[in-house]
Amino acid sequence: MPGVYAPQSDSLLLAEALRREGLRPGAEVLDVCTGSGALAVYAARLGARVAAVDISRRAVLTTRLNALVARQRVTARRGDLMAALPGRSFDAVICNPPYVPAPTAELPRRGAARAWEAGHDGRAFVDRVCDAVPSVLRPRGVLLMVHSGLCDPAETLSRLSRAGLHAVVSDRVRVPFGPVMRERLGWLRERGLVDPEDDKEELVTIRAEKF
Repeated sequence: MPGVYAPQSDSLLLAEALRREGLRPGAEVLDVCTGSGALAVYAARLGARVAAVDISRRAVLTTRLNALVARQRVTARRGDLMAALPGRSFDAVICNPPYVPAPTAELPRRGAARAWEAGHDGRAFVDRVCDAVPSVLRPRGVLLMVHSGLCDPAETLSRLSRAGLHAVVSDRVRVPFGPVMRERLGWLRERGLVDPEDDKEELVTIRAEKF
C-alpha cells in the first residue's frame, strides 16, 4: 500500500540470513518492523509459525493482504516493537528497523518516513531492539537484524553482548544509496559519515544468539 516500505537490498540480505538458519518446522518467529510483511511471509514459507509487528496500520494491513495472497499464515499485529506481544517468546526474531541518520532527533509520528527515520545517529530503534530482544528470545534463540554501517555496528555488537547475547556481524555488503540516503548525502558528508567520493553504503546483518 502507499506509504509502506517496499522490500529492498536490506530485506533481501535479511532473507538470506534467515534461510541459512535452517529453521525447524514449526519454529516460532517474530518479524519486528515488518513493513510489507515480505520477510514474515518468507519465514512462513520456510515452515515457521510467524507473528509480525509494525507501528503502522497500513503496514499491518499490507502484511495481512500479502500473507493472504501468498496463502501463508502470518499473525500481524499493530504495536510498538516487542511490546505488541507481551508474554510471548520466540525461537527467532528478525528485524529491519528504521536506521537512516537524520538531521533532526525528532521522530515522525505518522507517514511513510516512520519506516526509515532513526534520529541523529540512526540508532533510535536499533538500541531499543537490542535492549528488548533478550526478554523474548528462548534459549538458543536467534536475533537477525540488518542496518546501515553508518549506524556503528560495533555499538550494536557491544550492546547485545552486554545484554548477554553472543553477537557477530554475519554479512557485510555494499549497495548503491537508496533515494532517502541520496536526498541527504550533503548532510551525511558534512557530518563525516560518508566520504565525498563514496556512492554506496554498507549494510550489515547482525546475528545474536541467546545461550
